[in-house]
Amino acid sequence: MTKDKKNPNELLYITSGEMYQPYRYTLSSLSGRFLTEIKEKKKFLGVKCPECGRVYVPPRAVCGRCYARMNEMVQVSDEGEVVACAIVEFGFVDPSTGIERPVPYGTAFIRLDGADTALSHFLDCVDREKLKVGARVRAVFEEERTGSIMDIKHFEVID
Repeated sequence: MTKDKKNPNELLYITSGEMYQPYRYTLSSLSGRFLTEIKEKKKFLGVKCPECGRVYVPPRAVCGRCYARMNEMVQVSDEGEVVACAIVEFGFVDPSTGIERPVPYGTAFIRLDGADTALSHFLDCVDREKLKVGARVRAVFEEERTGSIMDIKHFEVID
């Protein structure tokens, strides 16, 4: 940690050297199907609650409203509506790639048509006039997909 004593308003810089994240985790069968459908067909699946009919994207095993176990997968659209968004102007190193993300970039919670919950992802838009709650967006997929959420390159504003 260093600080310039001549300039008390200067930022602190803290480094700890190289970083290693030895985390591994497994996906549920629902999440696996969700990612496989994106990879192989460029399509989105959600899971529908048998009790209240709520559709979750990304899928989860238990309904957050009525606590029913869910396993019925349903297709939803690759288009949807922005329900919350931000234009990020502060860079960070993407933990999945180790590469610093260029700024500015857009990020949003997107409720896909046919879903009741929102998916968080990147947007290709940083225009404050176009990027707002209620904006219509469409998924853009990577050409080479690997079975990761990053197979969705970003969402583009279509309105």
